[in-house]
Parts: sequence; C-alpha cells; structure tokens
Amino acid sequence: MKLIIQIPCLNEESTLPETLADLPREVTGFDTVEWLVIDDGSTDRTIEVARANGVDHIVRLTNNKGLAVGFQAGLDACLKLGADVIVNTDADNQYSAADIPRLVEPIVAGRADMVVGDRQTDTIEHFSPLKKRLQKLGSWVVRQASDTAVSDTTSGFRAYNREAAIQMAVVSKFTYTLETIIQAGKLLVAVEDVPIATNPKTRESRLFPSTWAYVRRNTASIFRIYAQYEPLRVFLSLAAVLAVLAMIPWLRWLVAWVQDDGAGHVQSLIFGAVLFNAAVVMAALGVIGDLLHGNRMMQQRVFERVRRIELHLGIAPSHYEPGSHPTGQEATTGARAAPAPDDLHPTTTEQETLRA
Repeated sequence: MKLIIQIPCLNEESTLPETLADLPREVTGFDTVEWLVIDDGSTDRTIEVARANGVDHIVRLTNNKGLAVGFQAGLDACLKLGADVIVNTDADNQYSAADIPRLVEPIVAGRADMVVGDRQTDTIEHFSPLKKRLQKLGSWVVRQASDTAVSDTTSGFRAYNREAAIQMAVVSKFTYTLETIIQAGKLLVAVEDVPIATNPKTRESRLFPSTWAYVRRNTASIFRIYAQYEPLRVFLSLAAVLAVLAMIPWLRWLVAWVQDDGAGHVQSLIFGAVLFNAAVVMAALGVIGDLLHGNRMMQQRVFERVRRIELHLGIAPSHYEPGSHPTGQEATTGARAAPAPDDLHPTTTEQETLRA
C-alpha cells in the first residue's frame, strides 16, 4: 500500500519547510509514504525549497492556473505514481500533520472512500464569530446539496482512496472543496469526516480577500455545482416561485375586474404575464439542463474509462519532475516509467482486459 501526500503550492517558500517538517514518513497500514508538491506557477523558490526538504515528486504547472486545477493535476499525478490513498493538505501548515493517520484510518479500515478533516471551526481562535456562523451555514447548505454528513465542507485536509480519486473531475477553477463533496455525494462515494487539529495561522488567506468575497464566491459555487447535478430540481423550483409571484398581480387584476375596474389595472395583468413567461422559460431551462446532465454523466463515465486506460498503460504524469530523488527510479520514487511508443497500443490480451 502506498500513501502519497500532495501539497498545492503558490509562492510558499517561507511556509513550506515547516509544513514538510511535520509530515510523516511512516503511517500505519502503508508500506510507503511519499510527498508530492504541485507548483501552481510560483515565482519564488518554492521548487528549490521542496527539493531541499525531501519532496519525492513535483508537478510543475507552467503558470498560475488556480487551486482547483492544481488539485486535479495532483490527483492525476498521484494515481499515475501508484498511490493507493491520496492525502491533500495545505502548504501554509494550517492542518496538523499528526492527524494524517486518523484521516486515513476509515479508508484503511474499508469504511470510506473519501474522508474530510473537521477543523471544528468553533474552536479556531482567529476565526471571527461572523466567519464561524457563515462556515456553519455554508456547510449546512452543502450537506443538503450533496446528501452527505460532512461537518466542515471547506476543509482542504482530506483523503481519497484510489477509486474515489479516479472519479473526481473538478470543473471549477476557483476551489475544489465544495465541488468534490457534492460530486462525491451524487456519485455515491462513501464519505466520512473525522475531527482534526489545526495549527496557528501563518498568513492570510489568498483565496478570499474579505469575508464577503468568501460568501459571494462560495454561494455562486454552490449554486453552480448543485445546478450541474440537479438542474431539473433547481430550475423547476425557480419556475414555481415565479409562477406564484405571477398570481399576485393577476389576483389584483381579477379583484379589480370583479369590481368593474379591470381596465384600470391592466398593468397588473401584463406584469403577471411577464412573470409567468419567465416561469415557463425557467421550466424549459430545467428540462434542457436535465438532458445536459444526462450527457454530463456519460462524459463522466468516459472520463473514468480514459483515466483507467491511462493507468493501465502506464502513461506518465503531466508536468512531472522528480523531487529529491533525481534518478527517478521506480524503486526509489514509485514513479512508473513512461511507455515506449509501441507500448501505447494495447496487446490482444490488454484489449480483452479493457473490454472486460
């Protein structure tokens, strides 16, 4: 069993050494523990610091593509490097690395495919009362949208087994935390959460310049992601609200008409018609969205099959560089060699295996 701990980074030369110093090299249930850094277009010495501190693998993106893209690139690389379980943590040392064994235990025990670390935000001193309440509200909304019981949905400290990682397909360019939980819930991935500790804050968040930016972006993300998986429910709900609102001016016109004053309230009749037309449009969008959702699920299955074929053929990770082991030997790093051109064509036996 191999565990790979991945760390998305953007200009983290000052905080990365402390984060790496806390990471374990041995975890119960695993024969090998390796570290992987995803460099999201850093302009400082993040790569040099990572190599100097013993990182085994590096995924070096050519420019800053965003946290969600970096996370997805890390998952892809970890799978191709032979990981059975992947742990994601932050480079600012926000999460206590001592809790990694606790985080992976439900996966090792076979109870879960994905585990999220619960920071117990009520106990975090540098979170303001408003932020704590917003965290609770946001997590409640995501739980309703995802049909999961995750307490801290914005926590980036999480673990995936190989099957769950293969299914994850992050579309957002902003953040992966909410999307992967909603996606896991809709794909019936077994999800658990465990309480974890946090370390003192080392720097301000780079994702959210302010609390209201956090609320605005997360609200938009939750709505967009949920609408991707439940378009009919979302748009029919909006259609129902607009239809009810349309009844209000219509009733006003009807009362006036009964009192022989309908001509004086024709504006209410027109306004109600506009709202009703909007309701019909929303309902139509729900039907179209539901058809597109079916197509998306087919694409999801194709994506999984392509990823499994790549893993079967031993395709090398994209943007990959060896870390502190420059030889890149499989015995040292666990990396699988890129196949020769002739190896890209499956043999008859491989074709029968893939068809099965």
